[in-house]
Amino acid sequence: MIITQGKINDLLFEPGCEHNHHTHKDKKNKVCKQQAQPGAAQGGCSFDGAMIALVPITDAAHLVHGPIACAGNSWGSRGSLSSGPQLYKLGFTTDLGENDVIFGGEKKLYKAILDIHQRYQPAAIFVYSTCVTALIGEDMDAVCKAAAKKINIPVIPVHSPGFVGSKNLGNRIAGEVLLEHVVGTAEPEYTTPYDINLIGEYNIAGEMWNVLPLFQKLGIRVLAKITGDSRYQEICYAHRAKLNVMICSKALINVARKMKERYGIPYIEESFYGVEDMNRCLRNIAAHLGDPKLQERTEKLIAQQTAVLNEKLAFYRDRLQGKRVVLYTGGVKSWSIISAAKDLGMEVVATSTKKSTEEDKARIRELLGRDGITLEKGNPQEILQVIHQTKADMLIAGGRNQYTALKARIPFLDINQERHHAYAGYVGMIEMARELDEALYSPVWAQVRKGAPWDEDGETLGHKDRENLSSSFYPRISASPEIRLPLSASFEEEV
Repeated sequence: MIITQGKINDLLFEPGCEHNHHTHKDKKNKVCKQQAQPGAAQGGCSFDGAMIALVPITDAAHLVHGPIACAGNSWGSRGSLSSGPQLYKLGFTTDLGENDVIFGGEKKLYKAILDIHQRYQPAAIFVYSTCVTALIGEDMDAVCKAAAKKINIPVIPVHSPGFVGSKNLGNRIAGEVLLEHVVGTAEPEYTTPYDINLIGEYNIAGEMWNVLPLFQKLGIRVLAKITGDSRYQEICYAHRAKLNVMICSKALINVARKMKERYGIPYIEESFYGVEDMNRCLRNIAAHLGDPKLQERTEKLIAQQTAVLNEKLAFYRDRLQGKRVVLYTGGVKSWSIISAAKDLGMEVVATSTKKSTEEDKARIRELLGRDGITLEKGNPQEILQVIHQTKADMLIAGGRNQYTALKARIPFLDINQERHHAYAGYVGMIEMARELDEALYSPVWAQVRKGAPWDEDGETLGHKDRENLSSSFYPRISASPEIRLPLSASFEEEV
């Protein structure tokens, strides 16, 4: 698949996105066309987005055709887990240097593909272009075609150089690659009336493993996972499913929409976070599959799981009741985590909408209510202001925002792809409650908020004091007396 401006425009003007239905010129495609500013890597580039979507295919090799620094872009920082093959954890790169940029790196790429096949015998090889190889005009398609003929396995070019656009665009380019080269290229051994695909679920911290047993109890088979803990072969026959279940907002909406057009597979968007959302997810899947007996089994399972969950969450709900939270994340989590927090009796006073679609924003407004605050852009200073304005007790965000929480002297919970705890499904709700409770009631916060011994008898800092402390992002120590650390006698003598 060659990336042209026309192809990019098609992906940006995705008809499956709710925000592309606006008739107002200024609002149309507002979210899809958000681009990172030159020199700013915040949010990731399209190369990063393509790798995020494809690397969780665990039995395939993923080869970056470009400088070695591109291969280390985000490899290993995303906690997508595998129940079997670990090949996806190995980073492969052609490591282009100055001579390769001048004379071309196509021969080097061809040899690298053959070497990977000989050493590791992957099910397939995905080859990713980078800014460098796209600019010098490498013919990756010809090289991949020749190599595939030689080694007799799929060698798939992924044209998603970083300068093309945002991470979300890279997700969609990866989806197009799967549609063009993978989906529909093989047939399953058998099919059932209860086959579904999970699209946009990357098995972060093993979250999908909290949900798969529920489907098994209901007799629902997950035919293909796109792409968390997936195998190349299962994606090949994903076109035989009866229903596509979208998990990660609109990142791969183009895959779901085109599979509906090509193969007649309907799709729904669901969330695995929170009791209400998990219940609704199971009910909607059963309703779309259209079997009354399946719907009956679903209601029994929901009643059973909810009863057990309420018993185990009672302790945490008493301790978390009324705690105020600022949520700073993106996509489906910007509204699904609000639902999960409400199930625990917590109040989300503000959330981000930076990577959210118009449909996501509508759900956020409904869940937050009139007094809820939405952060369109978000930066440490703005987050700190919102924390102090709302008197929040906690910040739930990505790992890079933990230092913002430390400046505000409030607990922090990592909710993004770097985390090591699974929060999806009924079991995940218990884990989330435990992590929230441990963070909020950690004794370290009493120590952190306690004033220095030389400041007004060391009284504990309140919200107002913490606001003053964080206004400049640094503690105010200019008015403190000079501090001289005690030195050992031998050291003083030497001086």
